[in-house]
Amino acid sequence: MMGFSKESAVERAKRDLADRLGVEQESISQAVSERDFPDMALGAAEPGEIAAQMISSGWQIDLEADGRTYEYRADKYQLRLYNFDGRNYVVE
Repeated sequence: MMGFSKESAVERAKRDLADRLGVEQESISQAVSERDFPDMALGAAEPGEIAAQMISSGWQIDLEADGRTYEYRADKYQLRLYNFDGRNYVVE
């Protein structure tokens, strides 16, 4: 993997959400903002995961599908789904 750009992170997040929800990627709308996260897990550690406590800069990717909003968090190295049905997931 080469690492993420803002655009590739958004595309990968949309693909992941479409797969999870069983919807077409084209039906998903997006809003992306630059953001600093509190740790290396982007503030979205999986259960039992330990993350280095240093500021990590990346993007918050808000996707909307079927009237609900889903939050993904990404940086150059990873993509995470935040608080999906009460838990966090490492997508890539």
